[in-house]
Amino acid sequence: MTKIQTISIQEKGYPEILKKIKNPPSLLYFQGKILEKEKCFAVVGSRKCSPYGKEATFRIVSELALAGLTIVSGLAPGIDTIAHKTALELKKRTIAVLGTGLEEKVIYPQENLTLARKIVNQGGLLLSEYPPFTHGSKFTFPARNRLISGISLGVVIVEADLKSGALITAQWAKQQKRKIFAVPGSIYSRLSQGPHFLIKQGAILVENGQDILKVLGLKIKTKEKSKEKEAEDEESKLILKVLEKGAQNINQIIEATRLAPKKVISLLSLMEIEGKVKNLGNNTFILNS
Repeated sequence: MTKIQTISIQEKGYPEILKKIKNPPSLLYFQGKILEKEKCFAVVGSRKCSPYGKEATFRIVSELALAGLTIVSGLAPGIDTIAHKTALELKKRTIAVLGTGLEEKVIYPQENLTLARKIVNQGGLLLSEYPPFTHGSKFTFPARNRLISGISLGVVIVEADLKSGALITAQWAKQQKRKIFAVPGSIYSRLSQGPHFLIKQGAILVENGQDILKVLGLKIKTKEKSKEKEAEDEESKLILKVLEKGAQNINQIIEATRLAPKKVISLLSLMEIEGKVKNLGNNTFILNS
């Protein structure tokens, strides 16, 4: 990855929105690009998310990213990972705020090291207030959550139990006077307890990204759903038709659809996030029934 850089609160380029929170970091460590006045929105939730949570995250992030918002999350497994990956698949900017230093050996979770590299390589940002070799602890992750909400216009909690770190982010957001949104779920699911608690406390119930955009006074950029999006939809249908025959290796999919290998890989990744296909391992995919 690129060199780890620093920026102090006194320097030009330090995010203006972050300066206004209580106890902003005097020094930020980062990889990638800091854009001083960009509009960010945080998407957080459970590490052990359900298919419902994945689908809701994909839908919300897609609409917010296409409206021009930068997606912020914490690089954790589950909802955070889906949020980052969705933005990247749409070729939109995303920011990962870490509870560790930015040296690759200490980045948590290590399973998302490739994702962290991709965020930087695609013009996104890795951000931390901790020196490069700092390991994560029970103190660093709750503290970094104040930065996730701190650089954002608002935060949406997709799925979370009552002891989830996502609720800590919501607490920070409330202190920072950020808008708090929550996605409702089944009353029988433990993962719905967090969002339902927040809704009872005054969080705004949302079903999609459009609900959030209305509150923020923003509109989705319909132009971005033009011919390119229509072409991708048709290409996705080709892949789904091939998979109707049963499990197929990626090379078989490429041969049958005659699409470029890079395009097939990208579409399969997006379709896996959407829950349309399942990766059986060894680059073999099947329709997700």
